[in-house]
Amino acid sequence: MAYRWETPASIWQEDEGSGEFALVASEGLGPVDWQGRARRRLPDVAHLLGASLPLDCACAPIYPEGFAWCPRCGRPLLRLGATPGRKGALQRGWWGPGADEALPRHVPHGLPVTSLALGDSLEERAAAPNVGRCDAVMPAPPNACSVFAAAGFGFPGERLLALAHTRGVLQYWDPMAQLWHVLAPQPGSASLVFTASDHAWIAAQDGARGDAGIVPGIDGLQRLWIDPVSETYRTETVLDAPTVAAPGVMRRHLACLAGSSGEVFLWSQRLDLNEVERFACPDLPAGGWSRPLGYDGRLFWLHEAGQLAWRPGAAPEFTPWPPGWQPRLAFGGPTQSRDGRLWQIGHDGQGYSYLELGSEQPSQEPIDGARLGFANFLFRRGHPVLGEPWSAEHVEDLNQDDTLVLPLLRSFNNNRSQPSGLVLRFHKYTARAEELLEDRAIARTTIEWIGRRNVILDEVARLARPLDCVPIVAGGHLWLHHPDWNQMRGWRLDELS
Repeated sequence: MAYRWETPASIWQEDEGSGEFALVASEGLGPVDWQGRARRRLPDVAHLLGASLPLDCACAPIYPEGFAWCPRCGRPLLRLGATPGRKGALQRGWWGPGADEALPRHVPHGLPVTSLALGDSLEERAAAPNVGRCDAVMPAPPNACSVFAAAGFGFPGERLLALAHTRGVLQYWDPMAQLWHVLAPQPGSASLVFTASDHAWIAAQDGARGDAGIVPGIDGLQRLWIDPVSETYRTETVLDAPTVAAPGVMRRHLACLAGSSGEVFLWSQRLDLNEVERFACPDLPAGGWSRPLGYDGRLFWLHEAGQLAWRPGAAPEFTPWPPGWQPRLAFGGPTQSRDGRLWQIGHDGQGYSYLELGSEQPSQEPIDGARLGFANFLFRRGHPVLGEPWSAEHVEDLNQDDTLVLPLLRSFNNNRSQPSGLVLRFHKYTARAEELLEDRAIARTTIEWIGRRNVILDEVARLARPLDCVPIVAGGHLWLHHPDWNQMRGWRLDELS
């Protein structure tokens, strides 16, 4: 005989003979495989559900939510939080380095810029030339070429997901067991494979249990729901059409490019009213787009052939690049001039220049060499560029002439006059920037924080394909992942306000 226990979110059964509890069902979860996967991961399952764990009794390995004492021996239990905690800075979620909705409107959205004050923690370390080491390591996910999201997903505490979108494999980090688990698709789930363009992960909006946001897939946009207890996931179709460019959000409108060659269209849906619009764009390329950039009330998608601008409620406008001018999308992304205009770096066959975005008659500003970076976080060789994007570099140390700096993440802070962020510095490198960003291994690379104090966080030998480096903020750490590394490197962060 089994006794039935009901909590506000779950249903449990207590075995009369053994006294052990088994989860039957819980809000937001699918069928519970308690005797299989879930029972082998009781510590993580208890933290996910907010259940209770024994302290010094052996009557049962887990108890329903809210139990303060063991019903058999009366000994006290460890009660875990059953509701999501306060939504502070580190609790609001990390949906990729270009998905921070807390940024002010005058900062372009969609670039690797975060509003988290990471420098307040990282700059407490010993300054350069001292070479530091990471504080923690985490095993790389089994499918290493992944995009990451860290949030509560409606559960107490934070959880980390790694989506290998080139294979459609979703992976879940079990912080208690320190292991990655591959989540299996539930019957009827759509494919999560997306290789047509750069990937973007749209954050969950309402905080429902298991809601992991919206991701592009080979067959359309999918709302992703996870069940970490049974190690499964399911999808709900938002747009049923092949997705050719990652989605973006502008003023409560979700939009993306979909279709196939010759039949591409821009699809948008108003999130609060479910209103859908569709604009035919038959001449647009069916792949190869950057992730969308939101600025000045518009979404921009960039391509080797031109730029697409869309304002909610209006038809999209595609503008080819000037004849002979080719963008350098791998250099980082658009940046801003002091008057607020956006500029994209490119090359016309004779030299580099910046081209104004979003204008019918764009201005062009020539420059004397490649500049890597985005959103006012720019470097020419090993020196920062201050002022306008086409200004001369600011030389503080002539020894940095033989280095090259690649910005990875900018930390936006209104209290700082100059941008700060995470960069890679390549030493003894004098070749062209294009060669570095391909498949050339660099003998020595340092991972640095550039800010009020320059801090060398770590160093790497024989780094290739630096654009594959992915910064992540999760578990109170800033992590850096590269598909070639067996471990992710992490640096501890203080509580961010």
